[in-house]
Amino acid sequence: MADEISFLPLGAIIQSFKVGGIDIVQGFPTQELYASHNSPHFGATIGRVANRISDAKIEGLNGGKTYSFVANNGPNTLHGGNVGWGKRIWKGPTPVGLRKIPGVEGELKGGETVEFTLTSEDGDEGFPGEILVKVFYTAGKIVENEKEVTVLGQEYEAELVGGAEETVINMTNHSYFNLSGGPTIEGTEVQLCTDSYLPLSEWGIPTSGPTTYSKVKTTTLFTLGAEEPDFDDCFVVDPSSSPSSVPIDTRNLPLTKLVSAYHPGSKIHLEVLSTEPAFQFYTGKWIDVPAVGGAPARGSRSGFCVEPSRFVNAINTADWKNQMILKKGEKYGARIVYKAWKE
Repeated sequence: MADEISFLPLGAIIQSFKVGGIDIVQGFPTQELYASHNSPHFGATIGRVANRISDAKIEGLNGGKTYSFVANNGPNTLHGGNVGWGKRIWKGPTPVGLRKIPGVEGELKGGETVEFTLTSEDGDEGFPGEILVKVFYTAGKIVENEKEVTVLGQEYEAELVGGAEETVINMTNHSYFNLSGGPTIEGTEVQLCTDSYLPLSEWGIPTSGPTTYSKVKTTTLFTLGAEEPDFDDCFVVDPSSSPSSVPIDTRNLPLTKLVSAYHPGSKIHLEVLSTEPAFQFYTGKWIDVPAVGGAPARGSRSGFCVEPSRFVNAINTADWKNQMILKKGEKYGARIVYKAWKE
């Protein structure tokens, strides 16, 4: 599988994911180019807190303490600060043998698994507590409806090992998918599992609980055009369940297919599944990467993201905050699966 799916120590990045000869994720040919040009976070493992923290601060942790962070997205903190986990050098990839991917039916051929580890120090980007975090990637193939499907399982595990009694965590992967084989995602047919989302302020902070998304009927097939529909929204998988009931470790929950996508030109299909309660769906409006290192320039809508996670800014919302609070003696966990095939 190494010739089809590859990873980097920087950000435990998913560098390539090839299906039918087409690399369906955006990236760069070398780690150095990610360090110098990866403003969109192509393929990166995002932490300590993915997405946004309102007003770049958290109040009421560890006995009422307030923690302030860098405001790197207007008034808010985005993707863990200036040097979030996606910009750190992880230890790995370390081979850890063959594994199955829970929830993926059919016999998995391959199953080679690698581990990345990172120690996030107490005070890292302003966050309390020392965290030991692990990412496991398991790659293989299954046969589904007589098609050979490439599968990539991702498992996150994190533990608070010192420096504080509790901290905050919300991880995701920031891969940008392009199934077209061309410069943009235009023509991609997409379907989401839900039409429930969190309405956002102009700076991407939820202004209320789950509401019906009305710009596009997301639960039936729709097509991404040259500029519209434009998404950068947090969708809620099951609005009928209580946000406060989400466990800090979702790994034992069933996988839900969040997004299905298909491009009629390349005939490539993609499914993104996860155990997480929400996902950011982003159609890449702000991508602006120059041609570098033999890779072409990447502009607006050159990829779309499906970022499974907890609710945006959950830590600053009373009914949601337990989704993100990791206490000593507990483990945070989450799982994400990518499935892709060509007709």
